[in-house]
Amino acid sequence: MSLLVVGLSHRSAPVSVLERASLSADAKTKLLHDTLAAEPATEATVLATCNRIELYADVDKFHAGVAELSTLLAQHSGVALEELTPYLYVHYEDRAVHHLFSVACGLDSMVVGEGQILGQIKDALALGQELHSAGRLINDLFQQALRVGKRAHSETGIDRAGQSLVTFGLEQLALRTPVAEWAHGKRALVIGAGSMSSLAAATLARVGVAEIAVANRTAERAERLAEILVASGTGVAAHAIPMAEVADELTRVDVVVSCTGATGLVLTADDVLAAVSWDAAGLAPAEREERGSAPDPAPRVPAGPDVAGLDTDVLARLVAAAEAGGRLADAGAARTISAPADADADGCPVGLDGRSALTGVDANSLELHGTWADQGEAAAQRQPRRSARTHTDATTVRLALLDLAMPRDIDAAVHRIPGVRLVDIESLAEASADAPMAADVDAVRGIVAQEVAAFGAAQRAAHITPTVVALRAMAAEVVAMEVARLDGRLPDLDERQRAEVTQTVRRVVDKLLHAPTVRVKQLASEPGGAGYADALRELFDLDPQTVASVSRADAADPKNDDDPGRAS
Repeated sequence: MSLLVVGLSHRSAPVSVLERASLSADAKTKLLHDTLAAEPATEATVLATCNRIELYADVDKFHAGVAELSTLLAQHSGVALEELTPYLYVHYEDRAVHHLFSVACGLDSMVVGEGQILGQIKDALALGQELHSAGRLINDLFQQALRVGKRAHSETGIDRAGQSLVTFGLEQLALRTPVAEWAHGKRALVIGAGSMSSLAAATLARVGVAEIAVANRTAERAERLAEILVASGTGVAAHAIPMAEVADELTRVDVVVSCTGATGLVLTADDVLAAVSWDAAGLAPAEREERGSAPDPAPRVPAGPDVAGLDTDVLARLVAAAEAGGRLADAGAARTISAPADADADGCPVGLDGRSALTGVDANSLELHGTWADQGEAAAQRQPRRSARTHTDATTVRLALLDLAMPRDIDAAVHRIPGVRLVDIESLAEASADAPMAADVDAVRGIVAQEVAAFGAAQRAAHITPTVVALRAMAAEVVAMEVARLDGRLPDLDERQRAEVTQTVRRVVDKLLHAPTVRVKQLASEPGGAGYADALRELFDLDPQTVASVSRADAADPKNDDDPGRAS
C-alpha cells in the first residue's frame, strides 16, 4: 500500500482560500483523469466538500507523487501553486488511512461528530468507480471508511459532540433562543435542491417553520423537494418557486438557507437591502404581498445636514434603513443615524478603510453620511472586532441568512445591513472553534486507531496473497508433471491406484507449503512485512508475470467488492 493524500481544509486554510479553490463537477472529473495520466499514480479519487478538498491516490513514488498531486490540485482549483502550497497537508500510508477514518467519524469536521460527511465520502467513492479511477486500494479504503464512520456513530455518543452543519448554523442564527422556539411559525426560503439544501429544508420543517419556499435552477428538483416536505408529516406548507422570483420572496420570508453550486453570488447585498428596506414602510407581510414586491419610489428625504453631492438613491436607502431600525451597521460598529450638534461637517469620525458600508455605496458618499454619526463611534471602533456577523440580537432580526455554500452564495457585505443576520461557513468555523469536546470523542479516536491497525494488517496480508497463490499454482504444476511422468513409467496402474498416488503427492506438497505460507501471511500483516512477498518470490523463483496476473484477476473479481465480510 502506497496511499497518499494531499489536500487542504478549514483547519489548514482560511475560508477565502477554500472558497477560491472549490472544485466544480467538471473540474473533479478532469482532475481525476489527469491524476491517472500522471506517472506516479495508479488509482485516485477526490473528496471535495464545502470545507475540504483532498486528492487520494495510490502512488509508487512518494516525493514525485506529492509534487504531481499538489500541482494538479493547484491547476484544477485555479489557485496558483505558490499560493496554495502553504495551506496543503500531506499524509502517507497509515497516516493517510488514519486521516480518512477520522474524517469519516466527524472528528475533523467543522462541527465535531456531524454525519453528513459519510454521504460525501460515499459520493467520492461513487465518482471514482464511475470514472474507473478507483482501484482495489481506493475501493477498500473508502468502503472501510464508511463502515468505520457508521461504527463510531452507533457505538459512541459522538452525535452529542456536535450537530449537522445545518443544525449548528440555525443555532447560531437563533443565538441564545432555542431553535424550535426561534423557528416556530417562521417563513423560510431554501435556495438549492441538492443534498445539503434538502437537509436544510428537512431540518427547518422539523424545528417548526410554518412555510418553506424552494428555489432551484432546475424547477423539477425544487418541486420534488417541496412534495417531499409536504409529505413528511411535519405539517409544513411547502412550494417551489422559480429562481427569478427569489428577490420577491425575500420580502416575504424570515429565514433564508442557501447552498448551491453557483460560482457567483446568488444573493447580493442590494437584493437583501431592497428586501429589508421594503419593511421600512411598516407593512405587514400580507400587505406587502397585496401591494406586490416592487418597493415604492425612493423614500422622502428629511431635512438634515448639507447633503449636496450625495446620490439621491444612496441617501434614500440610508433613510429607509434608519426608519427601519434607527441604526446603521458599518464595519462591525453600530452607529445612530442622527446629526450631532457639534459634528465636524468636513471630517468623518469613522475610518472606512476604503470599504463601503453598503454594497453600491461609494466611500465618498459614506464619508458625507458619517457627519450624521455620533462622536462615540470612534471609540466603539477601537474595540477589538471578533465577528462582524454577530452584532444583531436575534429578537431584532428581520431577515436571517444561512449560507452553507462554498464558494459563498450570499454577499458577505449583507451583515452590515440593519436587521440582517448572516451566518456563513467562516462564522461557523469561528463559533465551533470554542465548542467543548465531548468524552465520546476519545472513544471514537480509540475506534479509529483500532480500525487503522486492522486495515493496514489486512492490506499487507492482501499484498502477499498473489504471491502465495502463484506459489501454490507452481506447486500444482509440479505435481501434475510428476504424475504424468509416473504414468509413462508405470502404465499398468489402474485408475484407483493412479488417483491414490496423485492424492498422496498433493498432500505432501500441501503439508510442506502450509506452515511457510501461513507464517508469511502473519509476518506480512505486521508493519514492514511487505518484504516477505519479495523474499518468497525470490526463494521459489516465481514468475513475476504470474503473480501480476493473479493480482489483476483478484482485483477484477466483483465478488471481492460485494463481500461484507472482507477486511477492507
